[in-house]
Amino acid sequence: MSDPAPIFADDGPLAAAIPGFRARPQQIEMAQKIAEALRGNRVLVAEAGTGTGKTFAYLVPALLAGGKVVISTGTKTLQDQLFNRDLPTVRAALKVPVSIALLKGRANYVCHYHLERNARDGRFLTAQDAADLRAITRFAKTTQSGDKAECTDVREDSLAWVAATSTRDNCLGQDCPNKEECFVMQARRNAMEADVVVVNHHLFFADVMLRDEAMGELLPACNAVIFDEAHQLPETASLFFGDSVSTAQVLELARDTRSETVAAARDCVAMIDQTRSLEKAARDLRLVFGAESARMSAAQAAEREGFDAMVEGLERALAGFHAVLATQAERSEGLGNCLRRTEEMAERLAGWRKPEDKELIRWVEVFTQSLALNATPLHVSDVFKRQLEGHPRAWIFTSATLAVGKADFGHYCRELGLAWMDPPPLTAVWGSPFDYAEQALLYAPAGMPEPNSPDYTERVAKVALPLIRAARGRAFVLCTSLRAMRRIHELILDGLAHSGDELPVLLQGEGSRTELLERFRRLGNAVLVASQSFWEGVDVPGDALSLVVIDKLPFAPPDDPVLAARVEHMQKQGLSPFVHHQLPKTVINMKQGAGRLIRSERDRGVLCICDPRMIDKSYGKVVWRSLPPMRRTRAEADAVAFLESLPPPRQGG
Repeated sequence: MSDPAPIFADDGPLAAAIPGFRARPQQIEMAQKIAEALRGNRVLVAEAGTGTGKTFAYLVPALLAGGKVVISTGTKTLQDQLFNRDLPTVRAALKVPVSIALLKGRANYVCHYHLERNARDGRFLTAQDAADLRAITRFAKTTQSGDKAECTDVREDSLAWVAATSTRDNCLGQDCPNKEECFVMQARRNAMEADVVVVNHHLFFADVMLRDEAMGELLPACNAVIFDEAHQLPETASLFFGDSVSTAQVLELARDTRSETVAAARDCVAMIDQTRSLEKAARDLRLVFGAESARMSAAQAAEREGFDAMVEGLERALAGFHAVLATQAERSEGLGNCLRRTEEMAERLAGWRKPEDKELIRWVEVFTQSLALNATPLHVSDVFKRQLEGHPRAWIFTSATLAVGKADFGHYCRELGLAWMDPPPLTAVWGSPFDYAEQALLYAPAGMPEPNSPDYTERVAKVALPLIRAARGRAFVLCTSLRAMRRIHELILDGLAHSGDELPVLLQGEGSRTELLERFRRLGNAVLVASQSFWEGVDVPGDALSLVVIDKLPFAPPDDPVLAARVEHMQKQGLSPFVHHQLPKTVINMKQGAGRLIRSERDRGVLCICDPRMIDKSYGKVVWRSLPPMRRTRAEADAVAFLESLPPPRQGG
């Protein structure tokens, strides 16, 4: 492959094909570095600041290199944007005969078998669910892909989708009577035949790298893997290299078995009784923890009265369920599949209760309606590194937030096992082309109390209010805990009411993330108070967002069971968990939160970080140096003046 630089030139093919296209030096350098990695089958870890144009920087060399490429994104939003917009644009500009395919997890595709069966059963909680299922049935008759993102008549979070899609557990695979028209199979066939396949990280780990035999050929066939939003990989890898049994899975198994029994073994009353016993055992286990949501270690959970007894009770109920189901499994493919699921679930549950692997972190997560028993690897580096070494190919890891300080990738490379590869990975950092000194101000308020002081949350709201008034809304207030989020929301509402400022104040949880963002953009003068899920992947370019307030440095809670186990392991190795794990994670999270503010060359705004540790503690300088080179101040008057100098907001409805 030749030098990609001419492609980006002012008189090159991208400029000819895309109105207003202007290459940036960082983008060209990044494309050249990726081309080098592709040629030599190397690992490249590359941080590219916001506005670098990293998507085109990897698409151009990937399409010019020939061969098969898998591109994996952190979010389905970016996945759809790549497939529907960026890839076709670059392909047309380069005039290369490259075939492309989009591949999502099976829950994104309509399943004919489950749709027909559930529509026939007609058991729905609400009239809206029934109406949604009818709309999905109409969609299934006309769609080419079966991708639920194309079914715009039905909300993405509608319960009808559960009845109209399959899971890894309840898919009948080759035994399915609808296998010839299966949308999942069709998407996978397309992926196997395409030159460029766009997946997301969850699918990559769940199907491509790990478990799904049907997808086992995709990775060996490809010459390069490109991870965009690669900062999410350690977390996603932990999730998928571990194991889990949840009460929601148990209830789904009972429900599916009852449905299959009614269809194929109606005379077996004992099976119906067993489904009810299994459901009761799952619900009893969840009820051990009352109403609260929580995360705790297995040892902490065992201290709860009744926990061990209820886990044992679930295991017994599963054994009784299995005994009856084994006598009926021959009567239909569906019942046979339920038997297989029961055996796998029993094995996972037994493995959780008495683990053979001492390097597994056993922990429990309690949700509003369900509970999960999780086993997470102490570290994913060995497993991930093994996957990378299987076959010579290029691996590209890119994101706006991978390095700590200016160019230290040590933490990231250790987490994924890249640090021990031979040859070592190539690394590079390209800063954002934005003029941060002109476009943005970083405000660290003076006189803030310690973050653990009782009045800290009130002080954050007190700092935020004059800035919100000066910005005339247009603000994100990002909190590190749900409790702080709810309290700050109350205080901001009260403060604005008291001063007579009529600004819409939105709270995370009042709608889906997508709905809240749409409302925020449409209103043009809103304040959104949110927690962790809005720290990344949220893009509001333009004047709808001019202020980001962050309450605290986003350290993970020290009582988190996975973090606590990893901290203990590092201490035993003589390492400082704070220096090697907690601080680097916090820096990367902080860069994500700060990155919400300036999304284009026209954006201007203030980033306010309330936490005094960024100034007072020696480690705060690591955070400080990792942030974009904005002008900096400790004076409220400077921040207010900057915000008041911005053009007034464009108000929507």
